[in-house]
Amino acid sequence: MMENRILGAFYGQALGDAMGMPSELWPRSRVKAHFGWIDRFLPGPAENNAACYFNRAEFTDDTSMALALADAIIEHQGAVNPDTIGRNILRWAEGFDAFNKNVLGPTSKIALNAIKQGTPVSELENNGVTNGAAMRASPLGCLLPTHNLDAFIDEVALASSPTHKSDLAISGAVVIAWAISKAIEGRNWETICDELPSVARHAQEKRVTTFNASLGARIELALNVARTARGTESGMEQVYHLVGTGTSTIESVAAAIAMVELAQTNPNRCAILCANLGGDTDTIGAMATAICGALHGVESIDSKLKRELDDVNQLDFTRYSRLFMGYRQQREPQNERQ
Repeated sequence: MMENRILGAFYGQALGDAMGMPSELWPRSRVKAHFGWIDRFLPGPAENNAACYFNRAEFTDDTSMALALADAIIEHQGAVNPDTIGRNILRWAEGFDAFNKNVLGPTSKIALNAIKQGTPVSELENNGVTNGAAMRASPLGCLLPTHNLDAFIDEVALASSPTHKSDLAISGAVVIAWAISKAIEGRNWETICDELPSVARHAQEKRVTTFNASLGARIELALNVARTARGTESGMEQVYHLVGTGTSTIESVAAAIAMVELAQTNPNRCAILCANLGGDTDTIGAMATAICGALHGVESIDSKLKRELDDVNQLDFTRYSRLFMGYRQQREPQNERQ
C-alpha cells in the first residue's frame, strides 16, 4: 500500500505538471480566452514562450528536476548529496538547452551557472524565494519519514541547497514533502492540513535569511479561501486573487494546498483545476497533484491519462517507487519497522 502511494506521488507530479504546462505563466483571463477549459493533455501553444517547447502530455522542468533529484538519491543509495543533485540538475538543463529557453527560474539559473563554473554547493548563497525547491520536493516526501521534524527539515534544506537556501524556499519544499510523506504514511488530508501551518512556521523560522510574510499564515488563508468558497469557479478566482499563483514560494505553495482542498483530494480533478487556474499552473499542478496521488495511490490516477504519460515520456516510475520504498524503510525508526 505504501509503495502504491509513493508511485501515486510520482505519477501525480507528472500529471499535474503536464496538464498545467500549456497555460503556464499566463494570466487567468488569457487562459480562459485561449483555452476555454483545459480538461485533457494539450501541446504548449506557440505563443506561450514558456510552454512552446513541449508537446502533449510532456512534463516540464518541474518533474525533470524532481527526477534529477530522485536519480541523485538513487546514486547515493538513499542519501541526500547536494553536489550530485546540483550536477544532475545541471546535466538536465544543458541537455534540454534550458539556459537558452524560458524554462529556468531566475534563482535556479544563477545557481546552475555557478555550479557550471565549478563552485561547490556549500559555497553558494542561493537566497532566492522562488519555488524551484518546492516544485521538485515530491521525491523527498517519498524518501523521508516524518517521525523527526527537525531532521526532516535539515534533509530537505540539504536537497534544496543546490539552487535554494532561503528560509522561505526551504519552508515551501518542507510543506510539500511533509504533506506527501504524511499521505504515504496513511494520514488523511484533514489531519495533514491541521499540521501544515505549524510545520511551515517551524521550517521558516529555523534559520531566518529573508524578510518575508509567513508561509504558515498564507497556508491558513489558502485553506480558508478553499473551504468557504461558493463553488469551484469562485474558489479558483479567490485563490488567484487573494492567495496568489505566481512563481514565488509564498504564493504557489499555499495555492497548491488550496487546490488539493478545492479538488477534494482527487488527483485527476486537481490537475485539471490547476491547469485552468492561471499563473504558475504547471508548478502548482505538480505540487498539488503529487499530494493527491500520495493520498490515494496510483490506482486513483485516471488510467487513460496514466497511459498517455507512459507512452509520451517513456519512463518507468515503478523503478522509483520500488527503490524509494526500500530507502524509506531503512530510515524508519526501529520499532516501526517490525
